Amino acid sequence: MRNPLNSRIPREIRREAGKYTVIFLFMLAIISVASGFFVADASLKKAYDESFEKYNIEDGHFELSQPVDSSLVTEIESGGVRLYENFYKDEPSVGGSKLRIFPVREEVNRICLLEGDMPEKDGEIVLDRLYMKSNDLSLGDDISAGGKQYEIVGIVAFPDYSALYESNTDFMFDTELFGVGSVTAECFDEIGDKNLHYSYSWKYNDPPEENFGKEAADMSDAFLGHLSDKCELMDYIPTCRNSAIKFSGDDIGHDRVMFMVMLIMLVVIIAFVFAVTTANTIAKEANVIGTLRASGYTKHELIRHYMAAPVIVLLVASLIGNILGYTIMKEYMAEMYLGSYSLVSYKTLWNADAFIDTTVIPLIILMVINYIMLASKLSLSPLKFLRRDLKRHQRKKAFKLNTKIPIMIRYRLRVLFQNIPGYITIFVGLFFASVVMVFSMLFAPLLDNFEENTEKSMLAPHQYILKMPAETSEESAEKFAAGDLKIIRGDFSEDVSIYGIVPESRYYRSDINADTVDISTAYADKYSIEKGDTITLREEFGDKEYEFRVGGIYTYPSTLAVFMDIEAFNETFGLPEGSFTGYFTGNELTDIDSRLIATEITREDLTKTSRQLRRSMGNLMTIFSVLGIGVIILVVYLLSKVMIEKNTQSISVAKILGYNSSEISGIYLRTTTIVTLVSMVLCMPVVSIALDRIWRTMMLEYPGWLEPVIPFSAYVRTILLGAATYAVTAVILKRKISRVPLDEALKNTE
Repeated sequence: MRNPLNSRIPREIRREAGKYTVIFLFMLAIISVASGFFVADASLKKAYDESFEKYNIEDGHFELSQPVDSSLVTEIESGGVRLYENFYKDEPSVGGSKLRIFPVREEVNRICLLEGDMPEKDGEIVLDRLYMKSNDLSLGDDISAGGKQYEIVGIVAFPDYSALYESNTDFMFDTELFGVGSVTAECFDEIGDKNLHYSYSWKYNDPPEENFGKEAADMSDAFLGHLSDKCELMDYIPTCRNSAIKFSGDDIGHDRVMFMVMLIMLVVIIAFVFAVTTANTIAKEANVIGTLRASGYTKHELIRHYMAAPVIVLLVASLIGNILGYTIMKEYMAEMYLGSYSLVSYKTLWNADAFIDTTVIPLIILMVINYIMLASKLSLSPLKFLRRDLKRHQRKKAFKLNTKIPIMIRYRLRVLFQNIPGYITIFVGLFFASVVMVFSMLFAPLLDNFEENTEKSMLAPHQYILKMPAETSEESAEKFAAGDLKIIRGDFSEDVSIYGIVPESRYYRSDINADTVDISTAYADKYSIEKGDTITLREEFGDKEYEFRVGGIYTYPSTLAVFMDIEAFNETFGLPEGSFTGYFTGNELTDIDSRLIATEITREDLTKTSRQLRRSMGNLMTIFSVLGIGVIILVVYLLSKVMIEKNTQSISVAKILGYNSSEISGIYLRTTTIVTLVSMVLCMPVVSIALDRIWRTMMLEYPGWLEPVIPFSAYVRTILLGAATYAVTAVILKRKISRVPLDEALKNTE
């Protein structure tokens, strides 16, 4: 038999059309954004993983000072590989950038054509998509490289340059100052050989099962031993250690944590608002509920009935949100990665995890929170509902207010004391809304703070990393050693830079004990490490672990780093006495062959991270800002509306006693205004603590560290936005108060 209560559900949604419309639109926005991100993230990751086979990406490459002859090729290939020429020329181009030009590659590292055509004649070139975007170039434009003019005929992605690292030792890539392009083989030969690099790619005859696993590392080490006996290497980079190939793959998927945190937080807010408004509905329909309970309806039947409308709204929002996520928002969210990485073309894939995250999990959260509230409210006896007595405890006598207090102030105080639970609800709602809003304002100040602290704490104006030891006569130069180890935490790992510092260093402004190490503030802050603790680090491709006791924390916020005595460094890692990797120096080194320099690290290099994040994360922060504003509007309006509706009878009685609408608005709205503004201010310290915890937890899933510094202006802007939102809400609520009928006072049957 059909449940007659079901016919009330459409009427309930129509009666509260304003509330459900606002919540529906907000949930639609949240779910479409989250769904779009999850779909784009999974689709891009799948395309990246498949690109190794589809475009025949190399297993590594090396560089020589001159081309090899056929007999040497045969000797090298006897090491279980097949060799391919991968020559390129680095030529100066637009805006002081460097363009790495390859001939069209047909066998290994094949190019993915995104738009346009491949070059077919002299003077035509295809360029990396991201380099073109960063330098405002379009199809058909002319570009100069190495003194020669080219017409851009195609936009492409190089699978071996998904992250545009010029050198594997670069601190961070820069899409404005470095790009890659391709011309015909004949055109390539016509370019002067001044900047020609004799690079060779190899593919294993029996490839490893994983591109970046220990087996791949062991095979590359074995091949290096074989290769070094045959020729003198200028550079050697296996794919498993090639940042230009692996960096983007490592990064894709990490932002999922941030979106899950925000999605769950926003869904909890919506579920909380639903619970509060549904509780208000129960109070208004107390007589009806009492009658239904007395007629034989069970508590669980009524719980299912009152949960139906919120569940329907969420399901419809999820359905439409997922459709938007797979269409419009997917492209927008993909730009978050495509703004940083030169990824190959991808196809949108059905993602079951995205459906679970955006529909199943929010539905469970909504149902649990609403069930807890409804089970508590509906556990009262039918008689209590019929009497509209929904309090669990006997009402205590109101405490007496001093008669010397003016009547209007006493009235407002009485309203305040009688609605304390409601005002606590407003405080909690504003807390959640403020967390989202302040979070949306957090990113830009974090990057500003990172840049400022990085510049202040630079080890030296110039850091040179050498391919092999070389001496210099530069007086300001100071030797150091450097290497990398891994922090391993479950399935997550990240690099830690290890520095060997000479005693009484001019650049490292602290003393290092030979028996202990110093760690950077970035390392200490991220993993909550203190002086005297022991840290354990592991080789990237191996099982060997190193334990170090922390003797100090050095101010160095840009990198997770460990600093130790250079002699202890060489002894720890089995290097010959006197070994070093590079130089700290106040001036440029001019007496070392540039071919021996792997990279130079300057202030610009250290701040590349923040500049790149600004470009790639701008869209994301805009989304969070819009969601934050929406949350504040939603919470302030709906919870203030609930407060007025709960006091409808009292407002009606006041009208009967002769108070006009303006006076009543002054009593109820002014009280709510004061509570709202005070709540906004008081919740900010709690917001600060909560965001600090959320940020630190979230950053544990990301490589690197950004200190969670929240500027005071973010709190001020959030409070002002909340106040402005409430000002608009107050106008709407004032009209609602004026429409309260006089006969409402007669509906109280207590």
